[in-house]
Amino acid sequence: MELFGTDGVRGLAGDKLNAFTVMRLAMAAGIHFRKTAKTNKILVGKDTRRSGYMIENALVSGLTAVGYDVVQVGPLPTPAIAFLTENMRCDAGIMITASHNPFYDNGIKFFNCHGDKLNKKAEQKIESIFDDTELIENGFAIKKEIGQSKRIDDVIGRYIVLIKNSFPRELSLVGKRIVIDCANGASYTVAPTVLRELGAEVIVIANEPDGFNINTNCGAMHPEMLTQKVLETRADIGIALDGDADRIMIVDENGEVIDGDKLIGALAVHLKNQKKLSSTSVVATVMSNQGLEEYLGQNGLTLERSDVGDKHVLSLMKKVGANFGGEQSGHIIFSDFAKTGDGLVSALQAFAYIISVKKKTSEAFDVFELHPQLQQNIQISKKVPIDKIKGAKELLLEVENLQIRHLVRYSGTENLIRILLEGKDKKLLNEMMKKTVKFFTKELS
Repeated sequence: MELFGTDGVRGLAGDKLNAFTVMRLAMAAGIHFRKTAKTNKILVGKDTRRSGYMIENALVSGLTAVGYDVVQVGPLPTPAIAFLTENMRCDAGIMITASHNPFYDNGIKFFNCHGDKLNKKAEQKIESIFDDTELIENGFAIKKEIGQSKRIDDVIGRYIVLIKNSFPRELSLVGKRIVIDCANGASYTVAPTVLRELGAEVIVIANEPDGFNINTNCGAMHPEMLTQKVLETRADIGIALDGDADRIMIVDENGEVIDGDKLIGALAVHLKNQKKLSSTSVVATVMSNQGLEEYLGQNGLTLERSDVGDKHVLSLMKKVGANFGGEQSGHIIFSDFAKTGDGLVSALQAFAYIISVKKKTSEAFDVFELHPQLQQNIQISKKVPIDKIKGAKELLLEVENLQIRHLVRYSGTENLIRILLEGKDKKLLNEMMKKTVKFFTKELS
């Protein structure tokens, strides 16, 4: 059974992710991690979805059934789970979240003992164990070997210290008015706490989770409420996180959203000027704008492109020796401080940059012009390999011949096909986007 997508396992809670599937997945994961076990502990955290209770209990049952002890830490950001897994010397970490998806979806992200997301090979091994009933039954623990679980509620302090230490000690947020949108998600406690402890005047919105309102008209995917609050309170900056707080979206003092590629570009050059880059390479994905690549080149930096997904960004960062990279969507990785995209670390690095250059947010990030770029997602009923769709090759060749860069790919977590077109002629872009959307809608819906 194929379980893993681009970022762990994700699906409709109670359907693809029902209690039986989750418990069996936990058993399979436990058997896999047990081969290299050192402490016999696995950490489990979650975001604020109601279905997290069901999934958490199923995970605990499955893991203890194969002999693992489980440490439950409750609602915390995904990067906190990555950090705590290594910090608390656990054999693995598990985060229950569907990130930016609606409340009715949920998901499971796995981390190894170093706090890194699992590679494809490890995911495939877990899937093969999941499909092997005999192997799972032979993995059941008995007598004193059955695992136990315990809940620890005070580990948030460790993560807060880590986040604060990523902010330069010589700087302060005193005098800064910041609006923070917590998406009614995993950061609803930790994000305001960190900003206040660093001296900022903090205005908090979407920090009252009820199990169903995570990402609903708020957070990084829905900046309208944040924009309004920034203008209403005359804030210096607005920050929105997503449901599990591994993604950031920034709004300037005029209520304008800062493009993710401009964020990456400005921070990359700033880090270079401060001699804090480990190499001349910066990693982004195939989604990033050509304008970013040109701007980095003008400043002596090389853009390396990975597949979509922050784990692919991190993998390429390690390969090329880079300590900074990110996604246009707001997953920014400062590997000196985090093992995955971390919205709070990114926010503090953005604040440090703005303070250092002594500019308003709007001016600080307006460092280059973006090439016109269109993106559209199409709901589909089937996923056919794109190269197997009759006429797709010819259509995309037509796009290329018009000097338009294209990226057409399926979502790894939803029944969507994502289309990106980029070029210098806006009118031509619009025409080809309409034609491309019409073609794939007809073929896949």
